[in-house]
Amino acid sequence: MSDSRALTNMVARAHEHLAPVLNPGDLAVDLTAGNGHDTLFLYRCVGPRGRVLAFDIQQQALEMTSALLREAGAEVAFGPWEETSSSAVHLVHDSHCRLNRYLTEAPRAMIANCGYLPGGDSPLKTEKASTVAALSRALGMLAPGGRIAVVLYVGHPGGREEGEAVADLFRSLPPQRWRVLRLEALSRRDAPYLLVAEKR
Repeated sequence: MSDSRALTNMVARAHEHLAPVLNPGDLAVDLTAGNGHDTLFLYRCVGPRGRVLAFDIQQQALEMTSALLREAGAEVAFGPWEETSSSAVHLVHDSHCRLNRYLTEAPRAMIANCGYLPGGDSPLKTEKASTVAALSRALGMLAPGGRIAVVLYVGHPGGREEGEAVADLFRSLPPQRWRVLRLEALSRRDAPYLLVAEKR
């Protein structure tokens, strides 16, 4: 019997929309490493010849991500990617709104899960201003044909405002250069929803 929650699992839907634009050897970015599952998904898509850059402001999140990736056999390093590095995954202890300091080429895919770190320090969460700043930079840096997926959680204080600000940003993208999708579950008012943008 299938899991009825699978239909509305926005993280799984985000992965489904990013996988078609990622190939072995590509560069991908996880803007919010969290518990590492998105970083691991990106690594599996680009493989050991590719590169994944994952950001988080919480050291706990980066340590969980590192453990998960190493268990999967990935070479993991902390700090920005360097040409001399053999590691496929680089974990950056910094805000995603400063990603332009770490990227020197255009990623094929980016993902962000907004809100709290599951099981983490609950007062720490993504904030509207830094999220919009990060996504504005990310959209500008994305490779042509690439996609960015953002899962927005609206059931916590500030979450709905953050979601509306991100939706406004995606809505403002010129249709001549972008394809934009919004996917949501209508059966629950506070259910998370997904935004995906593809650069033409």
